[in-house]
Amino acid sequence: MKQAILSWSHFLPTLLPVPISPKPQKTISLRVYATVESSPKENILTAKERRQLRNERRESKTGYNWREEVEERLIKKPKKQYKSWTEELNLDNLAKLGPQWWVVRVSRVSGHDTAERMARALARNFPDIDFQVYIPSVQVKRKLKNGSLSVKPKPLFPGCAFLRCVMNKEIHDFIRECDGIGGFIGSKVGNTKRQINKPRPVDEDDLEAIFKQAKEEQEKADQAFEEEQAEGSLDSKLIKDSTIAPTDDKVVPKKGGRKSKKASDLLAVDALRGSDDKSLIPGSTVEVVSGAFAGFSGILKKVDSKAGLATVGFTLFGKETLADIDVKEIVAEVG
Repeated sequence: MKQAILSWSHFLPTLLPVPISPKPQKTISLRVYATVESSPKENILTAKERRQLRNERRESKTGYNWREEVEERLIKKPKKQYKSWTEELNLDNLAKLGPQWWVVRVSRVSGHDTAERMARALARNFPDIDFQVYIPSVQVKRKLKNGSLSVKPKPLFPGCAFLRCVMNKEIHDFIRECDGIGGFIGSKVGNTKRQINKPRPVDEDDLEAIFKQAKEEQEKADQAFEEEQAEGSLDSKLIKDSTIAPTDDKVVPKKGGRKSKKASDLLAVDALRGSDDKSLIPGSTVEVVSGAFAGFSGILKKVDSKAGLATVGFTLFGKETLADIDVKEIVAEVG
């Protein structure tokens, strides 16, 4: 195995100095100019004087003073309407409001009948109280086919009836127990222990708006009915003018109407026989010119236009006998 020997010397190589030329430095000269003007002493205000000026500007402005408003709120404390929560549930306190309008829930379909039953029950059980029952509705008029006039109420607020009275607990409970009544419209009062639906009166302005709306709707319904009647009378007049019979000898059935029996029979006879004889009408005397009853005379009863047959009544052995004969085999008998 070969071994290598490295020689080491403690002498370090000498480094030659390298000349370094310094960079030229630029000199920047700055000049600052400051001028201080001496302000007059009378323009300098202290903090106290500035506060006084600010307060004077606030007081000179028009408007409410927020300090006075805050002081009034602190002085005037709202009084409690009820001493306890149980007193709020007492419905007898509603009598203090005097006569008011209340909204009662009724059936949407039979609301008028329910309101009438409630009014009769109140008049029977409370004869001393004054009350009014009102259901905003429009009286809709219709003319039937037989010529009679039908008037039916159409409620503006289905499911609601308005009652005006002095409310208390007795009347409230009595109305709640009536058939078809679903209670009063109001708000829930009380706490977690007990809650009730306390009736709420209707504002006078809202009620005036309801009366006005009902009046306007009624006027519109009456105007629409009058226009419909005018159009109906005009149409009937036009139909009547168009169904007037012409001046010629032929009988023309009414246009759009039901043909009369005599006219239809006569037209059928003329069409089938092809003759100009217009005297073959039911009830006239005819003579059979051909066929099994040739030579017989009888009374024409009716004419079947589809089958082309005429029913003639003959008197045989003192009795009347009916026979169906072809319309081509009969002629009107000349008297």
